[in-house]
Amino acid sequence: MTPSTSDSPPQRPALQTVDRALEILLSFHEERAEWGVAELAEDFDLSQSTAQRLLASLADRGFLRVTPYSRRYRLGPALWRMAALWERTGGLAALADEPLSLLSEQTARTALFAIPDGTHIRVVAVQDGETGPRWHHSVKNEVYPAHAGAAGRAYFAFLDPDERRALLSDRPVGRYSTATMVDRDEIEAMFRRTSEAGYAFSEGEFDMMTRAMAVPVHVGERPVASLCLIEDSEADTAKPLQDLLPQLRETSEMLSRVLSNKVFAARRRRAQG
Repeated sequence: MTPSTSDSPPQRPALQTVDRALEILLSFHEERAEWGVAELAEDFDLSQSTAQRLLASLADRGFLRVTPYSRRYRLGPALWRMAALWERTGGLAALADEPLSLLSEQTARTALFAIPDGTHIRVVAVQDGETGPRWHHSVKNEVYPAHAGAAGRAYFAFLDPDERRALLSDRPVGRYSTATMVDRDEIEAMFRRTSEAGYAFSEGEFDMMTRAMAVPVHVGERPVASLCLIEDSEADTAKPLQDLLPQLRETSEMLSRVLSNKVFAARRRRAQG
């Protein structure tokens, strides 16, 4: 007689196991840089043996690494390789292309998406607007300073003040035009005003021929990029740049949802429901 298997624990379907492994990877963040087997089992409502198998499998593939003495698990080198490949094949720029195109079409201004690069902000995606400005060269991969221009200020103003000062305090402050602020106390006051307002506006601070408005893009509570609209300083347009703030914020929120994986999570819930 074949032994009864009614008392055997049910086997988790393969796809459900994959989904649980991905949930574990996504659970790592700045405040949760490592997991132990017991605490993972408790938080994910798993048996310790299941938690151990999942963590060990991820470590075997390089997605996690286990510290030799504490036996706790941290993110591994496979994620770095995948992130580097993702960035080389489009990365953030590819995610931003469609929202930027829509924003530029709606506002007729040139739209930029920029990410931090040391003490600067680097443009990774750009969409030219109908009314410009238009440059004779591509601005993609150009870097803008933290203190001059809306694009940089919209990121650095929303960092923790201590983190910002640690980044910028010993760096030279360049003057790019007569409108560039170079006094460090005045620059810090400008960062505070920008943070309180929720957006940055500049005219001629970095480029005498343009004015710009920018907002931060957040993942959780942390700024990760800036989104900027730019126009010629002599542009004769029906709607002032500041009137386009709602569209700019709406696009920033859209990008925040994409970068936070909330769009994909919502799609998955709808599919499951």
